Amino acid sequence: MKQVKIQIPSLVENIRVVESFIDNSKDTFQIEDDIYGNIMVAVTEAVNNAIRHGNKFDKDKNVYLSLYVEPQLLKFEIEDEGAGFNFDNLDDPTAPENLENPGGRGIFLIRHLADEVEFSKEGRRVQLTFQLTAAPVDESPTADHIAA
Repeated sequence: MKQVKIQIPSLVENIRVVESFIDNSKDTFQIEDDIYGNIMVAVTEAVNNAIRHGNKFDKDKNVYLSLYVEPQLLKFEIEDEGAGFNFDNLDDPTAPENLENPGGRGIFLIRHLADEVEFSKEGRRVQLTFQLTAAPVDESPTADHIAA
């Protein structure tokens, strides 16, 4: 298993460093375009959450980003130095009473973009897993294709 790690101070402008890290990883590990967008959005959102909510913009606290590359999957691990949070008790951003809230969609989004999302260390660490192999596509014609 290959791994790459970086650490950044908790400054919002360091999201650019994370974007470069993901771009370099795409080139180095030949990450397909179809999952690249999901990775970019999910990982930058997780790092942004770590900076904002975890470390509360404290530039003396770091965010740690690790990438673990296995033959069929990528795992990104994001960890902050904050107090953590209860990741099992989050408001549903799709509930009618929450639709107009300006925030609260980040983890919802991350959970829908990554294949697996696992929190640990009282919410200070999140691991995002992305599968590299696409499901096989059945090329045989179906009644829908024939009728078209």
